[in-house]
Amino acid sequence: MTAPVTAPLTDPLAPRPVDRALDPGFRHGQSTEPNYSGVTSFLRRRYAPDGGGAEVVVWGVPLDVTVSNRPGTRFGPRALRAASAILDGDPLYPFHADPFGPLDVADAGDGVFDYGLPAGIPAAIEAQAARHYARGAHLVTLGGDHFLTYPVLKALVARTRAPVALVQFDAHQDTWDDDGSRVDHGTMITRAVKDGLIRVERSVQVGIRTHAPNDFGIAIIDGYSAGEMGPRALAAAITERVGDAPAYVTFDIDALDPAFAPGTGTPVCGGLSSREALETLRRLGGLDLKGFDVVEVSPPYDHAEITALAGASLAACYLGILAGRKAAGERIAP
Repeated sequence: MTAPVTAPLTDPLAPRPVDRALDPGFRHGQSTEPNYSGVTSFLRRRYAPDGGGAEVVVWGVPLDVTVSNRPGTRFGPRALRAASAILDGDPLYPFHADPFGPLDVADAGDGVFDYGLPAGIPAAIEAQAARHYARGAHLVTLGGDHFLTYPVLKALVARTRAPVALVQFDAHQDTWDDDGSRVDHGTMITRAVKDGLIRVERSVQVGIRTHAPNDFGIAIIDGYSAGEMGPRALAAAITERVGDAPAYVTFDIDALDPAFAPGTGTPVCGGLSSREALETLRRLGGLDLKGFDVVEVSPPYDHAEITALAGASLAACYLGILAGRKAAGERIAP
């Protein structure tokens, strides 16, 4: 326990609450530190580069080498962490609970790769994700541009030895032609399909508002249809499509309308609201979830942390789902 503050706050020698992100023994409960100070780990969880034995590991992939329009997503993980601080200290809405009561979550910091050698980036991301999976962690990834989903999926499928259903929230299908040599945030789904990482008959792309030459048999719920359906019906349609297949959720922040996510590289009008997205995600808790990422947050184009806060809230919502499952005695390791 932290020693209570007994001296006036104007006394520079008065005891202060420790920065819980730097406390290796901090495993459960919320930090209750001021959300405007301290180390910006995700939701103020402890930093542990090796995962610290946590059941869930949050890590960042600061990538924007593969973008086709506006850059800046390399700053996404940092912005998501900073924005998440405001969510610490109160029961997570609408779960009515502290997710870190049942759930041990650590922030493993950011992955490392050489931006000057882009051809080596996929293997570097895959290897680092694989190390976390080898320790039995459930991985939550903060992006970074959307290409990162491909090497993370490779590491996950190598761990589970079975392809997964992909639940992709996105304005774009990311299924442009690729012979397996491109490092491109518009072709990584093509590569994942060709590599057999995705069960296309159980996969779905939600919020699509552009056209691409291929769908590979992946179901599409376009942005306008998703808005007309509403969160309850949308989540039911996703759940019906995925069924009992193991599922990976990837959330490109441009699935949201630019009014709710201006800070992204390829914004497309007509998307979901933050409320619609969060409520839809919350209703997917019955799926056999194996991992999650939120990508394409580009802080240079953000305003007042609108986009970063939306992305952080989505990741927090996913942790809330996992916490509920852990509290119910379910296994959450992939």
